[in-house]
Amino acid sequence: MTRLHDKLQAIVTAAAILSAPCAAAAQEAARNAQTDRLPLEEIVVTAQKREQVLKDIPMSITVLSGEFLERQRAHNFQDLVALVPGFSVESNTRGVSRITLRGINTGGVASTVGVYVDEIPFGSSSGLANGSILSGDFDTFDLARVEVLRGPQGTLYGASSLGGVLRYVTNRPQTDAFEARGRASVENVEGGDVGYAFTGVANVPVNDRIAIRASGFYRNDDGFINSIGNNPLPSLTDPDNDVVDGTIVRDGINALETFGGRVSALIQATDTFSLRLTALTQDIESDGADAFEADPATGDPLYGGLVTSLYHPEFTDVEYRVYSAGVDWDFGRVSLESVTSYSTFEQDFQRDFAFVFAPTVTFLFGDPATRPLSTILKQVTGTDKFTQEFRLLSSDNDTFEWLAGLFYTKEDSGIDPQTILAVEAGTETAAGDVPILAQASLVSEYEELAFFANATWHITDRFELSFGGRASDNEQIATQVLDGVLAGGLTTFDDARSSENPFTYSVSPRFEVSDDTSLYARVATGFRPGGPNVLPPGSPPGTPTFYDSDTLTSYEVGVKAGTADGGFSVDMAAFYLDWEDIQLFAIVNDVGINANGGTAVSRGFEFTAALRPTEGLNLSLNGAYTDAYLTQDTDPVVGGFDGDPLSYVPELSLSMNGDYEWAVFGDSVAYVGGDVAYVGERPAAFDVRTPAGSIRETDSYVTLGLRAGIDAGRWSAEVYGRNLTDERGVNSILSEDNFPNGALGLSIIRPRTVGLALGFEF
Repeated sequence: MTRLHDKLQAIVTAAAILSAPCAAAAQEAARNAQTDRLPLEEIVVTAQKREQVLKDIPMSITVLSGEFLERQRAHNFQDLVALVPGFSVESNTRGVSRITLRGINTGGVASTVGVYVDEIPFGSSSGLANGSILSGDFDTFDLARVEVLRGPQGTLYGASSLGGVLRYVTNRPQTDAFEARGRASVENVEGGDVGYAFTGVANVPVNDRIAIRASGFYRNDDGFINSIGNNPLPSLTDPDNDVVDGTIVRDGINALETFGGRVSALIQATDTFSLRLTALTQDIESDGADAFEADPATGDPLYGGLVTSLYHPEFTDVEYRVYSAGVDWDFGRVSLESVTSYSTFEQDFQRDFAFVFAPTVTFLFGDPATRPLSTILKQVTGTDKFTQEFRLLSSDNDTFEWLAGLFYTKEDSGIDPQTILAVEAGTETAAGDVPILAQASLVSEYEELAFFANATWHITDRFELSFGGRASDNEQIATQVLDGVLAGGLTTFDDARSSENPFTYSVSPRFEVSDDTSLYARVATGFRPGGPNVLPPGSPPGTPTFYDSDTLTSYEVGVKAGTADGGFSVDMAAFYLDWEDIQLFAIVNDVGINANGGTAVSRGFEFTAALRPTEGLNLSLNGAYTDAYLTQDTDPVVGGFDGDPLSYVPELSLSMNGDYEWAVFGDSVAYVGGDVAYVGERPAAFDVRTPAGSIRETDSYVTLGLRAGIDAGRWSAEVYGRNLTDERGVNSILSEDNFPNGALGLSIIRPRTVGLALGFEF
């Protein structure tokens, strides 16, 4: 068997059986035309915390290169749905998303998919800070690749990776060459107006030992949802407003700005010692949700278009900050790696509560005729997180390779405060003579220490066994305060504490049938940390004072195969996931707590196939079938029953992609491409049901994207269209309780969008 050091033939410039080659490679191929077909490159990843060739890793992984993501204009979670088999998103506002792999989703507060920036875990590990819906939705500009590891990944990645791990792998500074490039684009969305974006990156070698890389981006996406109602807007003459039958209409209330950047410095002090320092920032500012009000019987818009009823603005501002230092020290037979990080997350939002509380507040404190009152909800949620990881790695070896590590994290999180305010109707002015209606504060600490190890034993030239384990110890403390008229006045709670010692493991045999085909099996476990419950006064006897970890065991078999010339490859995996002690969110005396209850299974298969029948032509197909359902009833408050499908998991999803490139004007390359994606019907949350009692389902949908451009090296131009069929794909259903006239809220994907992009480089 040829070992790793003989196989590292290329830097990642292609997605695993999805990506098109970079412009330089395409130009070289077009100029030389030395072969009839362009072989697939060997993809090198760090998914198992050491450099490995992707096809040698005994687990299901999807890799998307930075070049491929840029060509596909895939900037966020929703854009990844068609590119990653088994990946699903539930969201109504950018930056507030629940991501799912292999169907592992029952709602709940803690995440089931871990999000990493390089080696840095991002977001809350606990179930006390809304981590499940506040996953790090990082922009993909200037990435080396995105790696999606299907779960569980408890051995190497620890807590909250039941469904898997999504890793953003950033481009490292390079000491060998100067690079600077940028791109500007404009686009128009159906039902909205023009949006625009600017991106830029510069790599500057200071000398042959030091380099600095800086990148930045700004994206402005116009809104496509309109609102009616007594909006708190300046006047009917506001240019953003129309008047329909005497009603103020605000256009594009879900406009979005996303901006940020990254600076990274590499210090290669010696041939065996390097230090990398990185700072990353990103802000997501959304003016409103991507949701309209629909007839619950038909799903059709209630007001003739993508319209919702708003009496107050509903904004969401999200901030990500990540700072890290990475050390790599090679001692020869063993190397030491250290990753230190400090990250912060903050979400600040406002919601319109006029429909929920305004009549009651007006009756108690105002007058319907002379002083109508309204209500809004304001909330701030955040996590400050410190992590430290040390790893010892053996050098590449034909017989036995190993890795051992120590991980520590300290997190301070808070939903602090959550406030319901009375305001003067039609304004954002607080009603000064009305007391705060309700205010809640929940602050928590999470501390974890873990030891992990992983090894691969090359038993023969064709057969190897990988195995590993992780022992963790975590302690948590939580404090809560309630106040306000609707909460019955000031209520303080005793501090709640918990501790536990979960253990996870993985075992993966792998057999090489030939140099180009291998079979593998994998058994692995994962967990989400348990934690304390802050119980309200008067809680019923037996209300849990803490909730346990839920655990998941995965059984997976797969094949990775290809032709010797690299013109065709296929990656297939079948899985069965057994989920126990599922963490669920419940309400006790109007206060939310976490509890354990029920079991579930998820079974299915994923595949990705690629074909390069001739030079310049790249074709790919990927898909997933997932059958995920409860095998026990949940708590009645949650509303799930034995046999219910798990939430927002399509049974079937498929995507086809094709690109063709050819030489023009000497060294320039022209290209055309397209993609078609199918997302099947998806069940909503357990408590979103039809009058007959069945769980509501979103309709299936098909999207079409096309692109064409030219890359002349120094400059490039592209025209593109996304969702050209203008499909109204629903990715979240909001209950009738949230809207007037018994309406459902339907959150949808971005409508038809067409654009033009121009790029340059030095």
